[in-house]
Amino acid sequence: MSPFRYPVFRTIWTASLVSNFGGLIQSVGAAWLMTAIGGSPAIVALVQTANTLPIMLFSLPAGAIADNFDKRKLMIASQTFLMVVSIGLAVFTYFGLVTPVMLLAFTFLLGCGNAFNGPAWQSAVGDMVERPDIPAAVAMNAVGFNIARSVGPAIGGFIVATAGAFTAFAINCVSYVGLLTALARWKLAPPSRALPPESLASAMGAGLRYVAMSPRIGVVLLRGCIFGLSGISMQALMPVIARDLVNGGPLTYGVLLCGFGAGAVCGAFLIPRMRQSLTVEWIIRIAFLGTATATVLAGLSRAAPLSFLATAMGGGFWVMALSSFNAAVQLSAPRWVVGRAMALYQVATFGGMAFGAWWWGYLADQIGLGHSLVVSGISVLVGTALGLRFPLPETKGLNLDPRQWNEPDVAIDIRQRSGPIVVTIEFVIDEADIPEFLGVMAERRRIRRRDGARHWTLLRDLADPRIWVERYHAPTWLEYIRHNQRMTLADVGVGERLRALHRGEAPPKVRRMIERQATWRGLHGSHDHDHHDHHHPLVPPLTHPGGPAE
Repeated sequence: MSPFRYPVFRTIWTASLVSNFGGLIQSVGAAWLMTAIGGSPAIVALVQTANTLPIMLFSLPAGAIADNFDKRKLMIASQTFLMVVSIGLAVFTYFGLVTPVMLLAFTFLLGCGNAFNGPAWQSAVGDMVERPDIPAAVAMNAVGFNIARSVGPAIGGFIVATAGAFTAFAINCVSYVGLLTALARWKLAPPSRALPPESLASAMGAGLRYVAMSPRIGVVLLRGCIFGLSGISMQALMPVIARDLVNGGPLTYGVLLCGFGAGAVCGAFLIPRMRQSLTVEWIIRIAFLGTATATVLAGLSRAAPLSFLATAMGGGFWVMALSSFNAAVQLSAPRWVVGRAMALYQVATFGGMAFGAWWWGYLADQIGLGHSLVVSGISVLVGTALGLRFPLPETKGLNLDPRQWNEPDVAIDIRQRSGPIVVTIEFVIDEADIPEFLGVMAERRRIRRRDGARHWTLLRDLADPRIWVERYHAPTWLEYIRHNQRMTLADVGVGERLRALHRGEAPPKVRRMIERQATWRGLHGSHDHDHHDHHHPLVPPLTHPGGPAE
């Protein structure tokens, strides 16, 4: 079903469309101003680097903030910062104070604002629409941006050609007002939290750990980085393509950008139909092959109509790839970590773009603009071959809703910061089932570590070889609770397989214990409040005799 049936999505999408118009008009002004005052392809390409580098640097803390605090407030703060920086750029341009270095600095600051806005905006899609509508909503976000890109750059080129860069920058300043108003009116219900938010460092570590231990997401990050690195050349060098290959001006540059945007709109509308008949991997392969063809064509063309065709092709295949990557990450991460997963996807993809923009500009200075684009297209083809070794995973049927888990009762006084907590789970396994048991335990180890467990080990009893003990630590009782609440319904099957292999008369025995040092002071006893206190070394374990082996 269409995501536009949700009023919140519809309102914010419309306001974003207007803001995107302003941003693209500003981008045309900045790129052409750099072409005028900077000159060389390497300097012009650095505008793209300055715009994408902050996304690589700051997306992870931004994603951690988005997952732990109010996404709406973060978006409002980011958009306000962007408006203030845009006003500063307009003022400096009006007084003729802009230099190439200053323009790169302003572009970098705008990239910082987008870095903090991006994870909040993309992860907030799941708060605006229901999960089955997320891929369509992601595609519609791409459509909105590229509708603006299909018209905005031509308008921007006309404005720059007739009224100068200052006017383009001033229009962008005004375009933030509608989006800020829509965000201020959005009544986003605060997430229900039984636990306090994580600290920024802890949240970033949890996000890094989750993605590192999630092969599905890791493949998307790798492919996205390669695509950004190899395929960014056309966008980074488009002002120089307009000036040097087809002998045009700012209006020509705007028209080429419009071609890219128009192609992107067509590509975004094609994605839902393609998903019905093709796997996500085949969509990505088509996008890689199409981007390679378009980039080579742009490098060989010396006629504006042919270059327009190349940019239109490039836009269609570009959005096809990025929308598929985006949706794959969102559908491969549970809600508690989706902002950080999206942030790390941006780090990988935009990091590739930042380095690629610099590299293709540098190469254009060394071997010529046309040759640089041809080499870039060939490198995209090489990236296509990665799909044979690292295909993108399918997400259909993957249920990442949190599983039902209740905090167990304990027999001693314990607080959230008490710890370390040691958990053991005892299984009875027949000799014939050991190979299968070890295979399932390998997956269990990955899930445990991904969700925050430490010092995971698997032990076998020397006196009774049928007895196996899974053991892991949590630094505090609070982190133990977080660990269990992070498990999803997709993870439940691993526990069920282990319980099916268990041959004991009772369910696997779970023991939850708090680690203590045997000190003289501890022998005199104290309250078991937190990990800084000294405790009696002989306190009873936090024991749960049966139930789920968690």
